[in-house]
Amino acid sequence: MSRRRRAVKRETEPDPLYGSQVLTKFINKVMISGKKSTARRIVYNALEKFAKKIKSEDILASFEQALENAKPSLEVKSRRIGGATYQVPVEIPVERRTAMAMQWIIKYSREKAGRSMEEALSSELIDCFNNQGATIKKKDDTHRMAEANRAFANYKW
Repeated sequence: MSRRRRAVKRETEPDPLYGSQVLTKFINKVMISGKKSTARRIVYNALEKFAKKIKSEDILASFEQALENAKPSLEVKSRRIGGATYQVPVEIPVERRTAMAMQWIIKYSREKAGRSMEEALSSELIDCFNNQGATIKKKDDTHRMAEANRAFANYKW
């Protein structure tokens, strides 16, 4: 992290099929080794399967709802005070919430063995849409940890 000035946020171009910047960021996170066309194919096919399973007309709105359900609002950060390290609960900025939700969805999709990435991603999105599954459990664990350490909230900086 630079001490001189704040890094400039670059705008991402909206994706060609749905025109969403959030979906572009999601595709970029799925992408491995610069293979963007492969990542796009995986995400678009997963979204089609996802929409078919939940019987939704608006795919983009359903995707954003699943992402919204996976976003955490609190997390703990380590803060060293007088030789002791405390886990201090802090509120998460909006952009980081979205990034964390995307990372978790992709991580738990990749961990599902014996399936293609399309199937795993669509099933993880379905779970997020229905407020269940590994991603939602991770979010709840993060919130639970922050709640348990609420006594140290006065150490925010």
